[in-house]
Amino acid sequence: MDSRNETAAEVKKNPDRLAIVEKIRQFEKDGLWSQDVEADPPTIPLLPDMVDYLNVKLSSRLWMKFANILARHHINTLLRKKIMILKEVRGLENYIELKRKGAIITCNHFNAMDNFAVYKAIEKHVYHRELLKVCREGNFTNFPGFYGFLFKHCNTLPLSSVPSTMKNFMYAVKTYLAQGRQILIYPEQAMWWNYRKPRPLTSGAFKMASENNVPVLPFFITMEDSDIVDSDGFFVQEYTVHILKPVYPKAELSVRQNAEYLKNENYLAWKNLYEEVYGIPLVYSDEAQ
Repeated sequence: MDSRNETAAEVKKNPDRLAIVEKIRQFEKDGLWSQDVEADPPTIPLLPDMVDYLNVKLSSRLWMKFANILARHHINTLLRKKIMILKEVRGLENYIELKRKGAIITCNHFNAMDNFAVYKAIEKHVYHRELLKVCREGNFTNFPGFYGFLFKHCNTLPLSSVPSTMKNFMYAVKTYLAQGRQILIYPEQAMWWNYRKPRPLTSGAFKMASENNVPVLPFFITMEDSDIVDSDGFFVQEYTVHILKPVYPKAELSVRQNAEYLKNENYLAWKNLYEEVYGIPLVYSDEAQ
């Protein structure tokens, strides 16, 4: 038996985490691709006066700078203690090509810390070492503790169920892209813990790219078991961050057509990479990962 399997067999797995794994398996079988599997805090509606998207206020800018310092320290601690393992970054030249140009970055969403891996992959090149990230409404308004602080202050652009707030959100997206910033969005929407396959994508990220005539830059993170078992009894995953070639809107297509084109091209790029790295066809079923 592989020594890693022996190690895993010796550690009792967290039943709550096992329940999440089973829920993911069932959601895959049922095709509920963008449905949440984690027990997130209840969402509190985000009103316009609760968020300063463009950091116009001095207090917002100061909190943002402080939050970025804390976040960078936290990421380095996670890496040093091997709570998160970043094995390799491939395709960095594809980001460098766009590092001062507006773009939508997409990535598969499988861990609460996967945005840290994205950030670390491009840290030396990203604008002022600050990566803009779209997050869910409840994460901004009602997430507790240290991560809740980062959701509020660390260059996040929260979505909202309030139309007037979303109007401000869209204006901020347009402004940042025009400034040559990149915005990380998870088009799979929900986080599925340690799920390795690319899922069918929602359209929002690609509509934003199309409306603002900016490219989509697909990231995809592949995983392999390390020899370290985490506190839940599962192997810590070693991440390889793949930065794929950007996909540009086509001048002859409408906004709607471009959004569909960008979404399909992004998904195809992820699918091809998945099959290349893991050496298996992408098949959705309840049988195999």
